[in-house]
Amino acid sequence: MMMEKDKEIFELVKHEIEREEYSLILIASENYVSEEILEIQGCVLTNKYAEGYPSKRYYSGCRFSDEIESIAIERAKTLFHAEHANVQPHSGSTANMAVFYAVLNIGDTILGMDIAHGGHLTHGAHASFSGKLYRSVGYKVSKKDEMLDYDEIRTIALRERPKMIIAGASAYSRIIDFKRFREIADEVGAYLMVDMAHIAGLVAAGCHPNPVEFAHFVTTTTHKTFRGPRGGMILCKKEFAKVIDSAIFPGIQGGPLMHIIAAKAVSLKNAMTEEFRQYQEQIIRNAKYLCSCMEKQGYRIVSGGTDNHLFLVDLSNKGITGREAQEALEKSGIMVNKNLIPFDDKGPNTTSGIRIGTPAVTTRGMKEDEMNIIAELIDRVLKNLENEKVYDEIRENVKTLCKKFPFYSSIYQI
Repeated sequence: MMMEKDKEIFELVKHEIEREEYSLILIASENYVSEEILEIQGCVLTNKYAEGYPSKRYYSGCRFSDEIESIAIERAKTLFHAEHANVQPHSGSTANMAVFYAVLNIGDTILGMDIAHGGHLTHGAHASFSGKLYRSVGYKVSKKDEMLDYDEIRTIALRERPKMIIAGASAYSRIIDFKRFREIADEVGAYLMVDMAHIAGLVAAGCHPNPVEFAHFVTTTTHKTFRGPRGGMILCKKEFAKVIDSAIFPGIQGGPLMHIIAAKAVSLKNAMTEEFRQYQEQIIRNAKYLCSCMEKQGYRIVSGGTDNHLFLVDLSNKGITGREAQEALEKSGIMVNKNLIPFDDKGPNTTSGIRIGTPAVTTRGMKEDEMNIIAELIDRVLKNLENEKVYDEIRENVKTLCKKFPFYSSIYQI
């Protein structure tokens, strides 16, 4: 039907299916969702307006929407041991904005991880609402080991007296000590918000400490390692339930996306399975092994390794920028993203590093042997920049490898 109605868009979607099927996706925030997630996101729930919350809607006809959202809420609370869950945020950034909206006033001080050291835009970057509406102060990793220095974070907090401290990252490869963050927050009288968007799947599977025990607020996306639909979620203590719910609706959102909430419910149930736990463990094994393979190829790894699903590669000693590496690898069928590394002397559009993550290739079933092959392919590309012949050869190698681990070819005819 779509092919007949809009050939232009249909063809582009078809090309995207082929790109995802025959590429090595190593972008740490991306993953493949299952056929059931794709199906539920395209169901008739997309038609339904359900402003408000279960049993407190502003439109009629919400009986089934109420039941679906209630199931999603209870599954989120059970999975993460949370007292309250809001499953309506359209994204992780929206979830973060709602927490700020709920308990901060414009101009209040927030303390978050510097974006150049692994933080996220919404943790106080000046280009974001978080840096424009609030007095933003950043903490960095230590020059000594490129890891969080909790004593230094405490010193900054004591000096700046933030109203909120933000823990969590988009490019930090080590375990985060949420208990220590809470102790610092309590000492200065601050709220603690943890953004676990990148590690939510690891947390759900018990592969990373759960921030819900320590934080006043926990925000997350439901994709990335969690392998669900693109969306957000907020977990909090019961005492904050009303202000959080009001911050989402009517505060910053109107109608929730019921088809996405249904998909969140499905992914939450999936995250309770043994298969999901084993998947998360393999993500970490793959990241550690790929990291070690890259080191053996002569690449410097930021902080010397990884404890989670990603790591940063410093390309400075190779005379390559992150942008050059990203473009060359994409031409070869390998998807990474350029990324600032701690104390980077290049801007965010150039960067000295790349970020590599293993959630997507692990979803396809790849393990340590494939990580060794991937490291060799990356190294060959980066040693032959601007060599189109090598790009072509590697692209064929990538396609051959991907065909051994098919994902969407069983769903779509490609």
